[in-house]
Amino acid sequence: MSTPAIRLVLSDVDGTLVTSDKVLTDATVRAVRRLNDAGIHFAITSGRPPRGLTMLIEPLKLTTPLSAFNGGLIVDSDLKTLKELKIKEEFVAPIIQILLGHDLSVWVYQGTDWFVLDLNGPHVTHESKVCQFAPSRLESFDDVHGNIIKVVGVNDDPAVVARAIAALAMEFSDDVSASNSQSYYVDVTHRDANKGSVVDYLAKKFSIERQEIAVIGDMSNDLLMFDRAGVSFAVANAPDNVQSAATHVTTSNDDEGFANAMTEFVLGTS
Repeated sequence: MSTPAIRLVLSDVDGTLVTSDKVLTDATVRAVRRLNDAGIHFAITSGRPPRGLTMLIEPLKLTTPLSAFNGGLIVDSDLKTLKELKIKEEFVAPIIQILLGHDLSVWVYQGTDWFVLDLNGPHVTHESKVCQFAPSRLESFDDVHGNIIKVVGVNDDPAVVARAIAALAMEFSDDVSASNSQSYYVDVTHRDANKGSVVDYLAKKFSIERQEIAVIGDMSNDLLMFDRAGVSFAVANAPDNVQSAATHVTTSNDDEGFANAMTEFVLGTS
C-alpha cells in the first residue's frame, strides 16, 4: 500500500524519530536517505531548542529548516534565524507565575539561551544530555526581558500538567499556545508557534500542497500538524487521542515506528 504524491515528510523528534534512549536507529537513517533519494524532502520539528537539534543534521544529511520550539524559532543548519515568534513581553511574567503557582519548575528560553532557577531541578540533567548543552542558572527571571521564545513548566504528575495547561488556556487562549511535548512538560509559546504553522511554512517554502505532506508524531502538540497534512502517522507509544486522530498508526518509536511508516506507506515497499 502506498500514499501517492508525498513530496515532504515532517517528523517530530522525541518519542517519534528517536528511541526512548534518544538514539537514531540504522533503519531510521536508511529510511530518511531513501526519502531523499526518492526526491522527497525530509524535515524535523520539535519542542527542543535549535541547539538540541544540531546533532541530527549530519546523520540524516538534513538540508531543510530546523523547526525548534514547536515552530517558535525556525533556523537553517547554521542556526541562522529564518522565522521567529516571540511571546509578548507583558505575558511572560504572568505565565511564569501561573506555572509556579501550579507547582511546576520553570525554564525560560530567550533566543537560543536556556535559563533555569535550579540546575538540579526535575529533568534539567536529562534535557541537558539530550540537547547537548546546559542551561544558565538565575536567581529569578525578573531581569530576563525580550526575545522570549518559550517558557516551559515541568512536573512529573500528568494531572498537575493538565491543570496548568487549562489555567494557561483560560488566561491566555488568544495569545499563547500551551501544550505537551512530553507528559511532564508544558510548552508555552506564541499562539502561532505550533507544528501546524510549521506545515504551512514548509508548504510555502517548497511550493508543496498540504495534501502532498506526510507527518508523524506522538503527542498532543503534534495534532495541529496532523490537521494540516495530507497524511498523518502516530507511533504506537502515542496516547489514544493522538492515535485516533492519525490517518495511520505505526509501531512504537522503540520498534522502528518511523522507518516502518516510511517504508510501508510513503516509499511503498516493505
